[in-house]
Amino acid sequence: IAFLLISITVLHLVTLTMLLITTLEKSWWIWSDSEITDLWYNCFHNNATTTWLCSVCSFKTFLHDWILYHLKVFCRPSVVFSSIAFLVFLGQLINMSKGGLFYFTGFCQAFPGFTDFAACLIFTFHTKVILNDSRDLSKGHFGYCFILAWLCVPLLLVSGVLYVHLRKKQ
Repeated sequence: IAFLLISITVLHLVTLTMLLITTLEKSWWIWSDSEITDLWYNCFHNNATTTWLCSVCSFKTFLHDWILYHLKVFCRPSVVFSSIAFLVFLGQLINMSKGGLFYFTGFCQAFPGFTDFAACLIFTFHTKVILNDSRDLSKGHFGYCFILAWLCVPLLLVSGVLYVHLRKKQ
């Protein structure tokens, strides 16, 4: 039982860290070694100063604005609800009576899985509109943050299901 408790706690913290990285890092789409795009910024590497120069994603069309806004709307709650789920889990560990199930924690952990899934689908199917670029998409590729976001989906859903089946013993 202690092993299961430690495992689910580590899984939760790993997925929360991955969600934070996917939401805050600058690598959802990579054009080249010197140009990357994420949900918030378009960045170029300045070789002279060896720094990244970033500009806020500009909204050129209503469709671009609408899609990017909804992508961000799905990314933020995944981080917030996963954090809330961890705090609820700690609270339930302390206050729950013996034999209780962690239903609320499981729901709070599965919900970020669905919101992260929605964000990944939006970015997958609307990459051209989100990037708002006239270049050919074959000249770039998805970055590691996008891949981490997809990896978070099953991990969040599995940990949510594990919480639902977890019963407080002592």
